[in-house]
Amino acid sequence: MSLKTAGAVLTRTLWARGSGTPPVARSSRVNGLSSTCSGGEQQGREKTEAQSRGSDGPNGDGPPAGEPPHRCPSRDKKRPKEPAGAPGVSGVRRRSYTSTAAPADLRSYFWTRYNDTKRLVHDLIPPGACNLLNSSTIYANNEVDLSEVDIYGFDYDYTLALYSNALNALIYNTARNFLIEHFKYPEGIRKYDYLPNFAVRGLHYDIQKVNTFQLQHVPYSLMFHVLRGLSPVPDEHVLELFGGTYHIPLQQDSGFYGKGPKVKQFMDIFSIPEMTLLAVANDFFITNDIEYDPVHLFKDVSVSEAIGMVHLKGYMYKWIMQDLDKFILRGEETEAVLHRLVSHGKKLFLITNSPFSFVDKGMTHMVGKDWRDFFDVVIVQADKPHFFTDCIKPFRRLDGNGDLRWEKIKSLDKGQIYKQGNLFDFLRLTGWRGSKVLYFGDHLYSDLADLMLRHGWRTAAIVPELEQETRVVSTSRYSLNLTWLQALTGLMERLQTYRDPESKQILQEWQKEREELRVMTKNMFNPQFGSIFRTCHNPTYFSRRLCRFSDVYMASLSCLLNYDLSYIFYPRRTPLQHEAPLWMDQLCTGCMKTPFLEEMSHIR
Repeated sequence: MSLKTAGAVLTRTLWARGSGTPPVARSSRVNGLSSTCSGGEQQGREKTEAQSRGSDGPNGDGPPAGEPPHRCPSRDKKRPKEPAGAPGVSGVRRRSYTSTAAPADLRSYFWTRYNDTKRLVHDLIPPGACNLLNSSTIYANNEVDLSEVDIYGFDYDYTLALYSNALNALIYNTARNFLIEHFKYPEGIRKYDYLPNFAVRGLHYDIQKVNTFQLQHVPYSLMFHVLRGLSPVPDEHVLELFGGTYHIPLQQDSGFYGKGPKVKQFMDIFSIPEMTLLAVANDFFITNDIEYDPVHLFKDVSVSEAIGMVHLKGYMYKWIMQDLDKFILRGEETEAVLHRLVSHGKKLFLITNSPFSFVDKGMTHMVGKDWRDFFDVVIVQADKPHFFTDCIKPFRRLDGNGDLRWEKIKSLDKGQIYKQGNLFDFLRLTGWRGSKVLYFGDHLYSDLADLMLRHGWRTAAIVPELEQETRVVSTSRYSLNLTWLQALTGLMERLQTYRDPESKQILQEWQKEREELRVMTKNMFNPQFGSIFRTCHNPTYFSRRLCRFSDVYMASLSCLLNYDLSYIFYPRRTPLQHEAPLWMDQLCTGCMKTPFLEEMSHIR
């Protein structure tokens, strides 16, 4: 039994014991899982559970008196009429009614319901229930038919080339030392080593209040997991800092590209060491009670100064080119993807902000010295996202030595290297428009947003964090904690109508346990900020942007090797709050064994 199936059974059982109307049962024709009737088994199980409780609860627990033995509907053409005088009925089909009478011993009743529910959770989740989850799956936000895609476009960094975590430590150390030596920041900051598991992508940073936090994106934005420096901020202090609310006003939000006037969102994987450096610098000043200007600190650390220096002065490019084997991961998979697409007659292009010398070195390492033969168009130093929005900069061609040529560009030719330019000229010169183009990138704003919203291209997001998140979700500990958290929440929702002091005390105990479970599940992803996709029960701001700006998303480009190039990706139908989770695709999508996985056996 899968975890989804276990959840469905648990939901129906809890509803049967509660005061609500149970969800409509699936017929054997709908689910197609079994042609035998399970009603008798279910009735027997309910009878056993009723006996274990000793007496009926306030909501009509246990089968009503006078109920006939179970009869399989497949053997009877019609359900026999209830005899006249049956409880609540007179000569017609009987309905069961809930009781409003309170149990004699509320404490025993509450804890019996608690223990029964907890036992159900343990019984319904078999060992390894989530082992079917596969990090090589491609997940769909919108329906995408690969047979309609003729042109594939790519970013370079963290798309064609994946980098090891060792790169983040080098970026952090170099920027920290630059902060101390160039801007004369206190030497004490040097004692802070890089914290590889501190930050996650998608966090927001309040420039003036120096808080780093995960933002939950509902109809309005709510803060969760707020840290000041390296220390968590208590809830009461958060309310004090933000005027008695966890809500971030729209005018203070991070803006469309994550760069608001007061709040910035860190969407780039390269920004993880930047977030860590901001946190440790703030922590140094706060813990040592040193007065400083947080706006100056943000500007000195940000991409225009210490962190930006690592990129603008070419330090990062030099490190990677000096030790390609150390920093570039899974290059052979990139070669396999490109070879497969070209062999099926697809056109390929590259648009990257990185310089040609750096891209050439990396692609030669991964694919070979003839890597340009795979691409119909190659554009470097494109200055995204402005490349997609401005129509000012013209294309310039680079010669074999990487020097700029002066000729006017009238066509984009295979085998040539172009610099800068803009998307409007690109569309005019290539004619590649609309849904026949699929572009891959890791940055939701710089790579994907404008292409989807303004130009109608299909977009694919590369999210390397999916591998770690899938490993966590696949553990039995996470499955058990999450299922029990949901079951306990449902139990509290149904029993909250009891207002006596003893019932309130028990509900408070359960609320405390619920909060502990939420912390436990959060810490399994990241102790400071939790999952990049979810805060408690709602998606994060990052997750909402991922759904809005990408048609599909995956852990790495190599996930394409798992699918035929005529494959159709279908989004999972997620039930709304007022809908019952009855659809079979909830049991299948994303959990089935990925097709064509054998093709990857010779690569990994």
